[in-house]
Amino acid sequence: MKRRWSVSVSALLLASHATACATGGTTSSSASGSMGPIAEPVPASVARPTAASQREDGRWADSVLATLSVRQKAAQMVWVWALGDYTPVDAPAYVAIERQVRELELGGIIISVGGPADIVLKVNALQRAAKLPLLVGADLETGAAFRARGGWFLPNAIELGGATSFPYQMGIGATRDEKLAYEMGRVTAVEGRAMGIHMAFAPVLDVNNNPKNPVISGRSFGEDPALVARLGAALVRGLQENGMLATGKHFPGHGDTEQNSHLELSRVNVSRARLDSVELRPFRAAIDAGLRGMMTFHGDLPALDSTHTAATLSRAVMVDLLRRDMHFEGLLVTDALDMNGVMGSLTMQEATLRAVEAGNDVLLMPTDARASIQAVVDAVASGRVTEARLNQSVRKLLMAKHEFGLHRERLVSVEGIRAHVGTQANLEPARMAAQKSITLVRDSLSLVPFRMPRTARVVSITVSSRVDIAAGRGLDAELRAQYPQLLSLTLTPEVVAEATAGAAAGNTGGYRVSPDPTILPASVENALAIARGADMVIVSSYIGAATNTANMKPTAGLPELLNGLKAASTRVVLVSFNNPYLAQGLPLTDVHLIAWSPWTMSQRAAGQALLGKTPITGQLPITIPGVAAFGTGLRR
Repeated sequence: MKRRWSVSVSALLLASHATACATGGTTSSSASGSMGPIAEPVPASVARPTAASQREDGRWADSVLATLSVRQKAAQMVWVWALGDYTPVDAPAYVAIERQVRELELGGIIISVGGPADIVLKVNALQRAAKLPLLVGADLETGAAFRARGGWFLPNAIELGGATSFPYQMGIGATRDEKLAYEMGRVTAVEGRAMGIHMAFAPVLDVNNNPKNPVISGRSFGEDPALVARLGAALVRGLQENGMLATGKHFPGHGDTEQNSHLELSRVNVSRARLDSVELRPFRAAIDAGLRGMMTFHGDLPALDSTHTAATLSRAVMVDLLRRDMHFEGLLVTDALDMNGVMGSLTMQEATLRAVEAGNDVLLMPTDARASIQAVVDAVASGRVTEARLNQSVRKLLMAKHEFGLHRERLVSVEGIRAHVGTQANLEPARMAAQKSITLVRDSLSLVPFRMPRTARVVSITVSSRVDIAAGRGLDAELRAQYPQLLSLTLTPEVVAEATAGAAAGNTGGYRVSPDPTILPASVENALAIARGADMVIVSSYIGAATNTANMKPTAGLPELLNGLKAASTRVVLVSFNNPYLAQGLPLTDVHLIAWSPWTMSQRAAGQALLGKTPITGQLPITIPGVAAFGTGLRR
């Protein structure tokens, strides 16, 4: 392949370089998308390209650029969303996205959720449909499994496997460990590249110093800018030194806001001095570490632009600050253009043009790709946007495609993903991260680790959405190994709401019994009736998603459950697997443990910590108002 790739002895079956042309080279001759036996390219560093390699990339980019029309150049800047699920060739949703890629000659896609093999099949198919090879990005905030986690087969509840899941970034913040942040990046790059993904829309470099932030929360490393800067730079190095472009987000900082940028224009109303000392610090550190991509923030920062324009559309923010003052020369990617935070009252066409004028290279997820492309073409014709401006962005995108060797081979091996995705070697650092992230916030009676006999009466109550099949399974498996008589209950917001409505109608109801032995209480009262008198009750919360704190009020009767158990003098352990700030609205329990993600690996790590099988060393990377201060963490 290309000079920045090393290849195993059983070399890849590459298309002949002699047949490559200025319109993107060849596609694979293999109908299946396989490149021979599972001899896979091992991506070398893309962190800091050499002058010689950049000249080579530039020569190819210039040769292609000279052949493109204004419309084709505009299309290279437009990337659309594609689901990573399995689809037959004639599925309407697949036909629609393939037609867009082929007919509009788009420059890239953002791939979303699916199994690893399904993502490879989809990406390869779209690569074949493209005239020029596509750049592929994905939101890989907790590793490749953030989008390639596999699924569950129902009604048997069989976990089907997938890529490697690390805790949310706030869990990495709880470890304070740069090596784990680097390993998170390394594993993400290896697995993502094996699935045909070139660009991770990660890490999140926002400083989450506002507990009411509705969209960042656990996605951030924490509230301390120095900690976020240190771990963010390490994750950037882990990604880029192992072959994937990192994309810091959301510039210049989405942490100190209480508005949801998906729904409205967010606002960070702080001084320029505060921005320099807090919000911008992690972005500067990431740029110093060689960050190659940046994603924008759909937010208003009056200290940077007094016109109340979303930063994504602000030349003062993206050119004057980011490009000129902070010397960022990489790819600038808009956050999704279908979000209300950037569109507001604008048409999609106008939002597109303002994003181009603000210096963005990638126009991500417009509501109408064809209309956005046409808007750029018309703007060039009218003189509002120059063709030279398009050339600046398209040349950088083409250089990246050449750097990845896509001019020679754009497909990845379907067979090869099993050698790189979800392997034991990749799972090991994720297990370590899950273990080291476990944070013991409170243990007023020194109950942890548990010292009860195997015959103890232990009850595990999982509080989760009805559709969260995985909730509680990993934790209960660990607990049941120690306490064979463990009784598992599940309480869901939906069931509680139905029970409340039924009680109002005079129906007292009873227990709901699922196909497996788990008892689903139809009400908080039923759960309390079962749990009272237990030697220990573990209440694990999966509500209040770590990526969405829009509703900070605890649901599913959780406060009433904890108060009822406390009134019955029952020992209670609260384990939070999602939003840590949710504890603000809950009564204090004897034990409060935070595990930082709902994935099975974090569930098992929490169970092992409670049982004393692994040490507990995590420290809060945030303040939980009224509950615990930054740095809190009891060691066991």
